[in-house]
Amino acid sequence: MSLAPAAGEHDHHQGALGAPIVLVEYGDYECVYCGEMYPVIRALRNAMGHRLCFVFRNFPLGEVHPHAVHAAEVAEAAGARGKFWAMHDMLFENQDALDDESLYGYGSQLGLAQDDISLALAGQYSPRIHKDFLSGVHSGVNGTPTLFINGERYDGARDLDTLYEVLTAMDDGL
Repeated sequence: MSLAPAAGEHDHHQGALGAPIVLVEYGDYECVYCGEMYPVIRALRNAMGHRLCFVFRNFPLGEVHPHAVHAAEVAEAAGARGKFWAMHDMLFENQDALDDESLYGYGSQLGLAQDDISLALAGQYSPRIHKDFLSGVHSGVNGTPTLFINGERYDGARDLDTLYEVLTAMDDGL
């Protein structure tokens, strides 16, 4: 399946969207497998540098992960203040503590006002999260993490060595 819509300025991204490799993850902050993917993607970003653009799209599975939607909302609140990636990292690094009290604490650590967090938890960013989620559904996402490389779904092994081989082979072939 192909990614729809393509990665763009509307996305949270690290690296240039015009990089040779664009890696998109549909993720859920409470998903154990996304938590396992987090250090792998971080290592890939470090190893590939400017050759890789990483995009994160919200795909909270609220029915199985009770804190996933609120975590995504707080990440979006941080994003509105230019701190999306700091919150993204904090949420994955503290995946076992995503209750509302903890989310307020993370927001405070990043300098967000309590009102920003309250509005987020009340659904201020729900349309943005829903848009990410629907783009995932239209792209064939049915679980997390789901990866797309240069717009095409990747269902292979997700360990660092394999992903690095796949990405560098694609980069060499461009």
